[in-house]
Amino acid sequence: MNRIMVALLGAGAMITSTHSLAAAFQLAEQNVSGLGRAYAGEASVADDASVVSRNPALMSKLQGTQVSVAAMYVKPDVSLQGISTNNGIPASALDNNSIAPSATVPSAFVTTQLNDKWSLGGGMYSQFGLATEFDDDYVAGQIAGETEIVTINSGIAASYQVNDKWTLALGLNHVYADAKILRNLGANRLGISSNTEVVNLEGDDTGFGWNVGAVYNIDADNRFGFHYRSETDITFKGTFSNQLPAVAPFNGTAGKALSGSVAITLPAIAEVSGSHQLNKQTALHYSILWTGWNSFQTLAANVDNVGTVFSKDENFSNSLRYSIGTDHQWSEDLKLRAGFAYDESPADEHHMSISIPDTDRIWYSFGAEYQLSKVASVDIGVSIIRGKTQRFVEKDNSGSEWGFKSKGHASVFGLQYNHTL
Repeated sequence: MNRIMVALLGAGAMITSTHSLAAAFQLAEQNVSGLGRAYAGEASVADDASVVSRNPALMSKLQGTQVSVAAMYVKPDVSLQGISTNNGIPASALDNNSIAPSATVPSAFVTTQLNDKWSLGGGMYSQFGLATEFDDDYVAGQIAGETEIVTINSGIAASYQVNDKWTLALGLNHVYADAKILRNLGANRLGISSNTEVVNLEGDDTGFGWNVGAVYNIDADNRFGFHYRSETDITFKGTFSNQLPAVAPFNGTAGKALSGSVAITLPAIAEVSGSHQLNKQTALHYSILWTGWNSFQTLAANVDNVGTVFSKDENFSNSLRYSIGTDHQWSEDLKLRAGFAYDESPADEHHMSISIPDTDRIWYSFGAEYQLSKVASVDIGVSIIRGKTQRFVEKDNSGSEWGFKSKGHASVFGLQYNHTL
């Protein structure tokens, strides 16, 4: 495989291309009850069966068998403005008002209390995902195109109440991940149409992980929680193809699919939370969530019988998310929620990309829970997420340099139904 082919494959091997709602391509949205307070106190608040995802040790606080089903609608507002080029193309040709499509993130959970010591639970949800889309004829097509990663986490967990103070939990997770990457040639000096497909990568894989949780009750009104989730190794195995001619100097595949793979490690996650009932109506919650993004240092793509055709330093750093929130029992049937969060980006400022214009984010969240009956309730939640403006220059494999200013905001709307059997 000659240099042109290697370069074009490398241009499209960015599976971390996104502007998602938490750090890098991490998703915070596992439930709507937590959405209303910016996910503050998730490791210490026992709202409903969704505790399976953030701290299964809290299952000991839930009576009987409980079911929660949720859907969150994510509406990103991510725009790019061109600020410079080195190839004579007007910078305005880089402008794009929307590179991230809207999406719905579902989840479902169930917990059951076996006796006064043991509880079991399970759930299906997503912790990582992304999507970005550019037009086929975008001038910087080598560094932008269509990128999508979908993950589905299926987990089971058990909790054991040691005594009045301590509860411990252990969980096992199965992660299914699917990836799709499309890139087009864009503006070039090769005399080839800009919408020529130079990368078409598709693949999937499954991985396994584990998680542990703990709850410590100071007294009836004050509680701390801790949760840790392990790394998960994923190797996307699938096919690579392009529309380049299968002749020199391109040595493309002319549409023929070759077997290939890209390996990543989904990072470990740890959370420490506190919850305090200030009076009969009002409670205060807070969290610090750590994500071990330092496991993501290099991204490499391999093609069978060829070897490594792309390797790119990402240099991600561990990140922290700080959140504080409250809920207030307005009436017997209505509980109100509000929260604020600051979410750090793990991206290296020297490795910024049009496909991952990641930045620090601020969350403003509001929500409510309404009791429909003694056994049923609904949660609604809204979060407004504001990202910082970023400026960076990215170089493609043809030597063109593209300068961007990116703005990334989002809104999240959620609805959840809870039922006690």
